[in-house]
Amino acid sequence: MTPSSQGLVPLAASPPLAASSGAGSSGREAQGPDDALLLDAYSRTVTRAAERVGPATVKIDVRSPTGEPAARNGSGSGFIFTPDGLILTNSHVVRDARQIEVALPSGDHQRARVVGEDPHTDLAVLSIAGPDLPHASFAESKRLKVGSIAIAIGNPFGFSWTVTAGVVSALGRSLRTESGRLVDDVIQTDAALNPGNSGGPLVGSHAGVIGVNTATFSSSQGVGFAIASDTAQWIAMKLLQSGVVRRGYLGVGAQTAPLPLRLARQLGLSQESAAFVTSVDQGGPAARAGLRDGDLVLEFAGKTITGVDDLHRLLSDETPGRSLEMRILRHTKLERLTVTPGLPSAARARSK
Repeated sequence: MTPSSQGLVPLAASPPLAASSGAGSSGREAQGPDDALLLDAYSRTVTRAAERVGPATVKIDVRSPTGEPAARNGSGSGFIFTPDGLILTNSHVVRDARQIEVALPSGDHQRARVVGEDPHTDLAVLSIAGPDLPHASFAESKRLKVGSIAIAIGNPFGFSWTVTAGVVSALGRSLRTESGRLVDDVIQTDAALNPGNSGGPLVGSHAGVIGVNTATFSSSQGVGFAIASDTAQWIAMKLLQSGVVRRGYLGVGAQTAPLPLRLARQLGLSQESAAFVTSVDQGGPAARAGLRDGDLVLEFAGKTITGVDDLHRLLSDETPGRSLEMRILRHTKLERLTVTPGLPSAARARSK
């Protein structure tokens, strides 16, 4: 299932590049031994990911009782991330559901309950009965690079436990969820995603979950998106604690960006990246503190900021109303600002 404004489209794989026949050849291209080894290694990588994460990937069927005016049926994907049956999926897959049934690759079917959901990041945690269920492990999405292998596992069009593979096409994207809020640091991939893939795992080359598949654009091919695993883990933890995610509000849009190496050395900075400010809401806490577009946030509330995920974590339910120090890099100069986060209103839902 996907947000109504974003359809999901199939993706065609490109044939492997053939190796040159070498000097003195007739100019024809042929596949050499090195190509065969590379293709075999790629195949083993995808197979290993499917074998490790596939058993933890579930099909989610959502139904409403017959006779209800707003009754709807649909399906999506999810994955078990603890042995006692906690499942991560998309919020839009289970929103307003009256009945949720989870199908496991083993053939077992269970009713699931919603532990909590966060429409602003399009994530939800479900629970089914354990114990000792096959479960997936998370990988650190902040270590990803463009071109890294990305493997999607899910249930597109009802075809259970389908595997598609591609690469990480881009990092640091922003995606607007159905709530109207922009989710930053989203992973873009060309691994084929289709209706039913929503909520399923995006897996890296070492069989760790690097993202939660969420959407593609209906007018495009080969452009899919996943909520980064670092963000997903933090959201899941908050949902397990209280069922909702409460955030402080700064009024900025931001994405993770690398620090210029030479400048970082000159200023004695040990971090390699920071949160790059792409927009500042007029009248918001950040604007009142003097933050500007193009600033790089290095520290907030005494903590090092290596990316937008760090800001997400620090803007908790404890930050509103507190005066907190922010260290920024503006052009080539280090500055300190004092900001007092507020609580977001519905009109501010798109910003942090």
